Amino acid sequence: MTTSERTSGMHWVYFSKLYATKFQAGCLAKRMEQDGWIYGHNEPAEVEVYRSRKGRYGVRFIP
Repeated sequence: MTTSERTSGMHWVYFSKLYATKFQAGCLAKRMEQDGWIYGHNEPAEVEVYRSRKGRYGVRFIP
């Protein structure tokens, strides 16, 4: 299954906080991926670090 097939009909959920560095946002993204495995929650289908128009970094995911 390709990414476009998996994400069709699904929408991105944006985490509310923006970070100054890509590293900080990347740490949150990794934690979101790993928390499901550690705590038994459903893992997000996809997690991504994005850059806002003002140059800060955020995390978005598809549940």
